[in-house]
Amino acid sequence: MYQPYVTQAEYEVYSSSRIPDDQLKRALRTASRHIDTLTYNRIVGRGFSSMTEFQQEVIKEVVSLQADFEYENADEINTILSSYSINGVSAQFGSSWNVFADMGIAMKRDVYELLKQTGLCCRLLR
Repeated sequence: MYQPYVTQAEYEVYSSSRIPDDQLKRALRTASRHIDTLTYNRIVGRGFSSMTEFQQEVIKEVVSLQADFEYENADEINTILSSYSINGVSAQFGSSWNVFADMGIAMKRDVYELLKQTGLCCRLLR
């Protein structure tokens, strides 16, 4: 069975907010799957334990931050609309200066830049 890259105890080290305990395991699993997508399943292919200590630490931090982002922004992420306007106030969700979106996954741009430090996000790697 698929295990998230972060345990509850590790999440508490990296997290800035608290996902309720009854939702945490699912949130970490979903965030880990999204990280697998953004790294082209290289972590799955090589095995998490085969990653360097640096890569493992970065992945754990990114999964924790991504779980927080997805929990806090679930309504916006799950909407089918990319933008809307009500009474002259508009909002748009997608790639912007602080949000990265690729392969159907949205995340904070600085978190994606952190993930890129692992060297696992390049499309050209084999």
